[in-house]
Amino acid sequence: MIISAINHTKSIADEELQSVVRVINRQIAEDFEPYWSFGATLRLEGSIGKRPSVRTLTDMRGDAVLYLVDGTNALGATGWHDANYRDIPYGFVFLGLCQKLQEPWTVTLSHEALELVGDPMANLLVQGCHPMDRRRTAYHLFEMCDAVQAETYCIDGVEVSNFVLPSYFSPGEQQGRRNDFLGRSYDGRTLPSFGINPGGYINILNPRTGRWEQPVLPGDTETLTRKKLKNEFKLGRGYRRIHPGKVA
Repeated sequence: MIISAINHTKSIADEELQSVVRVINRQIAEDFEPYWSFGATLRLEGSIGKRPSVRTLTDMRGDAVLYLVDGTNALGATGWHDANYRDIPYGFVFLGLCQKLQEPWTVTLSHEALELVGDPMANLLVQGCHPMDRRRTAYHLFEMCDAVQAETYCIDGVEVSNFVLPSYFSPGEQQGRRNDFLGRSYDGRTLPSFGINPGGYINILNPRTGRWEQPVLPGDTETLTRKKLKNEFKLGRGYRRIHPGKVA
């Protein structure tokens, strides 16, 4: 799988982005793929600087695309894929939103790249338990990073996103099992299957109500602020999946 990175920002030089792309490719090949046994290659492409029409994808080379853009307006992002009817996997790194969330754009790029690798079409569901009541069934979006959203680590001095491992999506708990790459402990407990770490959240479909939910840990005000900002700007893969056609 080839993921095209298209730089439409005014503040990030292609030379700087190329270095970050190299780091994220290391993360995918050396950290992610040994656990998941599938991967992808992120590749910086040139931009023609025009919005593609519904019949063409002039910026697109490869199997998926990640746009880096200034601001927070999806409709203003060159090449917005909801407008071309091609169903090509895509993601965005909005520098304006990164700034509001106080999150390095390199972490967001890593996050979005891993999400495209795990579920390119953004439509896979996994049957599991509800994180707030493990006796109840819930259907989880196949997200690689959201449950450990606030956790990062460095490769060659570049900050990248933590991600979950395959065992995260399996029922039950086994002693010594790792459910995420970093395996950080909170109050003596690491991330449980279908669970959430501090600073994280997930998107689940509640079969009882037929409604989508975004559970967070009780009292996690940082995550509630992040959710509010993303919902305010109608951004994020989860929002676009749960609210099709409502992107601002």
